[in-house]
Amino acid sequence: MLKNLSILCLLLLIPFGALAQEVVPEDQELDSLQQNLKAEGIVVQDSVIEKRKPINPLAPGKAAFYSAVLPGLGQIYNKRYWKVPIIYGVLGAGIYVYTWNDDRYDRFRDAFKRRQAGFTDDEFYDVDGNNNLGDPPDFDLDVLENQQERFQRDRDLALVITIALYVLNIVDANVDAHLKQFNISDDLSFDVQPYLDLNTITGDPNYGMTLVIKL
Repeated sequence: MLKNLSILCLLLLIPFGALAQEVVPEDQELDSLQQNLKAEGIVVQDSVIEKRKPINPLAPGKAAFYSAVLPGLGQIYNKRYWKVPIIYGVLGAGIYVYTWNDDRYDRFRDAFKRRQAGFTDDEFYDVDGNNNLGDPPDFDLDVLENQQERFQRDRDLALVITIALYVLNIVDANVDAHLKQFNISDDLSFDVQPYLDLNTITGDPNYGMTLVIKL
């Protein structure tokens, strides 16, 4: 009975002790800890006790806006300079493939229209210049139509891929601006330990495991 009464008194005193504690901001706690350690003659490097960097909620939006205005500008804002050549490389390749297919689409389309109109002076009628009068064309009307549709399809696909890469450039700048504000320490640890605790009411032992992840 006396044991249970002592445990009950202890449980009643814990909340009052918690209320009596003064809430101290995190920065003041770190400064106070550093001062106490220095008073004991212990020098602590800034890498051990590191103040949390302030989070700028507008940074992701700015980075995305800059990359939307000019691809790669958001990456420069995030100081990810190595990404800029990659962005211009893939976007340049997409634009080149689009223009290459668009040029050939226009050529086959013009030849197809002229051939339908009855002309035989297009560039695909006598490609090698060896056709004699009355010889069939090197590219007949069906081939011209098929080539026209092929280059149109490839041109449209290149346009879709280029637009997707442009959007990906914006998303990358936004996500990168989010992630770079996470204050993650270099001292990462993962620890699993067993623990034994006594039930404060019944006195029975409680067994379990503790999982500690340090960031």
